[in-house]
Amino acid sequence: QAQLEESGGGLVQAGGSLRLSCAASGGTFRNYNMGWFRQAPGKDREFVATITRSGGITYYADSVKGRFTISRDNAKNTVYLQMNSLKPEDTAVYCCAAAWRYSGSAYYTRSSEYDYWGQGTQVTVSS
Repeated sequence: QAQLEESGGGLVQAGGSLRLSCAASGGTFRNYNMGWFRQAPGKDREFVATITRSGGITYYADSVKGRFTISRDNAKNTVYLQMNSLKPEDTAVYCCAAAWRYSGSAYYTRSSEYDYWGQGTQVTVSS
């Protein structure tokens, strides 16, 4: 069973950058598809980005495409989310998630496809 811990959130001005990290323990990291989700106050959780087990394939929500980059280091059991050109609408709690099961999907964009979740880290973008 994997345990996930996010870090790197904070307060940043619009146009700035942040890099989130998610450290995994308690499982074989390379066996998990990894994803980032976010939830803003009063809104549903939404998919942000996902990366396959080997790191060879990534997929992004349209709202972050071209601004965010997901990556992973299987030697360090860590997945990252580099966020550039941040906008106030990116303000949310960002959570990483690990998928152990094979869902049959080409891209893991649904919360139900993930087995383990971190507690989240707050990202606030001021205008």
